[in-house]
Amino acid sequence: MSDVKPTNKVPEGNARFFKTRQKEPTAKGFVGYETIWEPMQKEAKYTTPKKP
Repeated sequence: MSDVKPTNKVPEGNARFFKTRQKEPTAKGFVGYETIWEPMQKEAKYTTPKKP
């Protein structure tokens, strides 16, 4: 049973802030998944406040 290699390819998953992709199977047949995170916040440039 351990000699069975998975032949199905799982489609890429899309969520609000990340994507998942299936990795290639290893020599032992383990199939992993890669998670790619997108930034959740935008960084604004800091401006010095006006002096009174």
